[in-house]
Amino acid sequence: MKLHHLSRYPANLIMKLEFCSRVAPIKYQGISRLKQWDRTFMSEFLDRRWALASPDTKIHQVKLNIDELQQLTEENETCGYSFLNDTRPSLGYEMMKERQGPSFYVVRDDLLHPLVNGNKARKLDGLLPLVEDYCVTDVVTCGGCQSAHAAAVAVSCAERGLASHLVLHGEQPDIPTGYNLITTMYGNAIYVPRSLYAKREEMLSGHADFVAGSTGSVIWFSDILNESCTTQKSMAANSVQIYSKCVISGSIAENRQRKVIIINEGAGDFAGLLGFIRLVEYLSQDHIFGKEQPLKIVVDCGTGTTAVGLGLGAICFGCASVYNMTSIYTEGVELQNMLMVIFLYVSLPWEITGVMLADTIEGYRKQKKRLISDFKRFCCSQEMDQSLNGDSDSIVHWVDRTNPRKFGNVLKGEIETCQKIAQQSGILLDPVYTLAAWEHAICLCRRKASSSKGDAKVVMLHTGGTLGMFGLAQRYKSSFYTLKK
Repeated sequence: MKLHHLSRYPANLIMKLEFCSRVAPIKYQGISRLKQWDRTFMSEFLDRRWALASPDTKIHQVKLNIDELQQLTEENETCGYSFLNDTRPSLGYEMMKERQGPSFYVVRDDLLHPLVNGNKARKLDGLLPLVEDYCVTDVVTCGGCQSAHAAAVAVSCAERGLASHLVLHGEQPDIPTGYNLITTMYGNAIYVPRSLYAKREEMLSGHADFVAGSTGSVIWFSDILNESCTTQKSMAANSVQIYSKCVISGSIAENRQRKVIIINEGAGDFAGLLGFIRLVEYLSQDHIFGKEQPLKIVVDCGTGTTAVGLGLGAICFGCASVYNMTSIYTEGVELQNMLMVIFLYVSLPWEITGVMLADTIEGYRKQKKRLISDFKRFCCSQEMDQSLNGDSDSIVHWVDRTNPRKFGNVLKGEIETCQKIAQQSGILLDPVYTLAAWEHAICLCRRKASSSKGDAKVVMLHTGGTLGMFGLAQRYKSSFYTLKK
């Protein structure tokens, strides 16, 4: 028996198989072993405590007016159409059979938590339990004045009896609003000049030492990852007891030694991938999107962690096929009377598209390479490692925003566009992040409408950003004046 691990689209082998004298899927004891490996690996991988009680999320379908859609131009994806939001769309097998007009699905992760962005909740889904297992008392992280990450850490820590300390760059606003207001209400925020913020590691270490005091201790989150992954089973067995002890101790934090942990800006580490892989498991269930329906999933990207996590999840929950070949030609040599069993390990037929917002394509590729390397180092088996080696280049397709600009800027008319979308669909977008993903989903719908081939469904992951609108209203006052009637 020979085991081959191929890329997502093993075209060369497929072509060879077409010329084989006899190629047919068979039942073989090896397939049960491979499937057993799949189940065992993913079962152990997901057998951990999570911050979210469930990976479930709401899914809506946004339908576009066909006549107006045809009037759009490539230069302007955000005008000339209207929306109808179906909050209870057909999913699963019914979705595969249904012939649809121009439309795309929206994974409503913006509804996961009232104060925490969807992508931040997913990043913290696997990260926070590791922090709790280590029995820390304080969490130190950093971000911008209107950082969604800082607000998410502040809220999530407060909900778990932990103290959060947020180092923010820029000047403190006279009147806090948006994410800054939430960060201030739930955590302990300080403001530092950009010159100091540029040296993040030194800045975070210094503030963590200050929080710990002379009797406390400080550790970086990255330092506990390897230990946490290798001892996952034993920690899971004692997690309830450990968590209870931490909560009880948290009530008397002032009277004990502090144990401080530092989390990098944006939580763009290996642990931040776990929640998205868990999300893929949920979405790939037969009654949701399933494992056979081709999808084009679009997500806006700050650090790129969300897109890479979805791509890795598509590989982890892929399927295997087995072929029996009794006579084939290989490099001009015919192999007669030889039984060959080839396993094709193929990822889900999902194409993940990351809309680049905060970095260059070289920066996102570097981030993807680092995250994949960490994923393989911490929790990959030999089989999955070989599959990732073949799939690393196609895990995420990076694209520019429809209307590129300096990160954080809002262009004329975008506030009105978000208002129109909210009024017609009940879905609130922000012009910095989620509007970019919405625009690209529209673009994919247009291409699909003008093409006679391709049955891939378009899906947008709504990462949140509601509170970001409050900060934008404070920063871009003139853009919001136009909303007045």
